Amino acid sequence: MVKASDKSKEDAANTAEEKSEISTTEESDQPDQTSAALAKAGKRSAKAQAEAEAREAKEARKVLSDEEKAEAAARPKQTAKPTRPRVERQGKKFREAAKLVDRTKTYSLKEAVDLVKKTSPVKFDASVEVHINLNVDPRHADQNIRDNLVLPAGTGKTVSVAVFDDEIKNDGSQGADITGVETITKLLDKGELNFDILIATPAQMPKLGKYARLLGPRGLMPNPKSGTVTTDIAKAVREAKAGRVEYRVDSTGIVHLPVGKVSFSAADLLQNVQAVLASVKGNKPASVKASYVKAIHLSTSMGPSISIAISEV
Repeated sequence: MVKASDKSKEDAANTAEEKSEISTTEESDQPDQTSAALAKAGKRSAKAQAEAEAREAKEARKVLSDEEKAEAAARPKQTAKPTRPRVERQGKKFREAAKLVDRTKTYSLKEAVDLVKKTSPVKFDASVEVHINLNVDPRHADQNIRDNLVLPAGTGKTVSVAVFDDEIKNDGSQGADITGVETITKLLDKGELNFDILIATPAQMPKLGKYARLLGPRGLMPNPKSGTVTTDIAKAVREAKAGRVEYRVDSTGIVHLPVGKVSFSAADLLQNVQAVLASVKGNKPASVKASYVKAIHLSTSMGPSISIAISEV
């Protein structure tokens, strides 16, 4: 009986110790649970710590920026060189030619033609170009100025004419350099464009459809508006050889057109320019009520421009 009693006491003591350990363990775990609960909010939360780090980074950047500004202020200031006028940035020959032109003056057409022959800075026979700034909006169909004309004195350029038709004979009587549907088709299949102007009859135009990507970008695709699609082949060839030119306003409303060569006489150049101005004036849209021509300039291919009085139109 004594042994059983002692054993009961020992069991009771062990149970008490286990309960004490469990209690101690729970007490030691309780502060951690409280700490974990507090970490979800307050200064020790993840959001608060991220905001604190962001503030520190911002302060560091501000200090660095202040230091960079101080360094920049301490550096010696570099004086920016003024941009030279465009004329001064051109070549020597161009500058010499530009001295002949008074930039503050608008010349009469005759004065401009006489002067343009003296302002070509190149050795080759340069083209003479007229540039007409019109008060039109090309986005409107009625203001998309486009026409063609035959220059009285020609262009000064020898052109090769091809006729996409079998009715005309290549005997020189019509003046065409290349003729025949089959002949020209073989050239187009090879990608060879040995001509400057291509003329076709309306009946033959469908056969040129598959070559539009080849001819179109080069301005060789026949078009009724340019006079290269016609039934009167002989007349079209004569006009092409005589100096027919086509003009059209660009996206800014300006017409650019060559009107001859520097080697032309002043009288021939004057005739050609007058013919172009008359054609442009005749194509004035009815919707344009204000001033039609804004500015006119005459120049050589690489020479300075000469301003012409608008009253000449």
